[in-house]
Amino acid sequence: MTEPLTTDVAIVGAGPVGLFAVFELGMLKLSSVLIDALTDIGGQCSALYPEKPIFDIPAHPAIGAGELIARLDAQISPFAAPRLLGRRVETLTGGPGNFSLTTDRGDEIHAKAVILAAGAGAFGPNRPPLEGLSDYEAAGAVQYHVRRREDLRGKRIVIAGGGDSAVDWALALKDIATVAVVHRRPKFRAAPETADQLDAAAARGEIEMVIPYQLHALHGTGGRLVSVEVATLKGETRHLPADILLPFFGLSMDLGPIAAWGLEREGAHIQVEAATCQTSQPGVFAIGDVATYPGKLKLILQGFSEAAMAAHAIFPLARPNEALHFEYSTSKGVPAGP
Repeated sequence: MTEPLTTDVAIVGAGPVGLFAVFELGMLKLSSVLIDALTDIGGQCSALYPEKPIFDIPAHPAIGAGELIARLDAQISPFAAPRLLGRRVETLTGGPGNFSLTTDRGDEIHAKAVILAAGAGAFGPNRPPLEGLSDYEAAGAVQYHVRRREDLRGKRIVIAGGGDSAVDWALALKDIATVAVVHRRPKFRAAPETADQLDAAAARGEIEMVIPYQLHALHGTGGRLVSVEVATLKGETRHLPADILLPFFGLSMDLGPIAAWGLEREGAHIQVEAATCQTSQPGVFAIGDVATYPGKLKLILQGFSEAAMAAHAIFPLARPNEALHFEYSTSKGVPAGP
């Protein structure tokens, strides 16, 4: 077992919001450590869709998810926050000013406060109930995220789902692959603007819309996909030629051991005070997708705001004998380190 690590704030989750929390804490000269079950920083942005464009980051009309993580990483580099990656937090004991956390790798972290930026928790895709699915997954014929758009050039792609991921990837792939979109109804849950773009692309013949159908079966041999069988509720079926199936049915959320910490929750989300992002446990804060409160929007930019609010709420816990003289970054610059 390694020596205990002592810090001001333990941040559980190294996605974009967890990374920005390092920056906000660092600007207040508070130290932090990042802990994440994944082996790389970035959360879903890195693990699921590094090439997916994000359109609602201020000053960036469009930025790839992977590039966003790279820029956040550069932004927090002055603060040299230790990273405990490939580790799952197991236990939390103590209270404000004196928390102890342990991981499944035997790490022990002592912190004055805790920020949960766990996103969707230990996330995984919702898999369609299709016979032989695991064989096609193992061969790469069924994929739940696109790491490199170029890998799909010239392929016959069937996309299933009606949310943002399905629509965004249909639009992103239509110029390099043959794309068919399967959905059970004409109305999509995606952002209205991109849903309109999908309709326009379909009208131009750039994307085939397969509606109202649902996935029914996969056909092929040895994990090699030949066609995707779809069916209506009336039992009418079609066979769509396919090399790759991309089912986008969302992620299943699992908070893991965090669920046993006694925090007040609303389903898989942790309830927080809107003004401070503090949970029902004093000294423990939650930000980003894992947090919920009246008026919450699941946007990365709102998670960034929550990181700033949590950092300022934590300061008196971490520095009870110091007054916080808040200054804008334009006047104070970036500290060399906490």
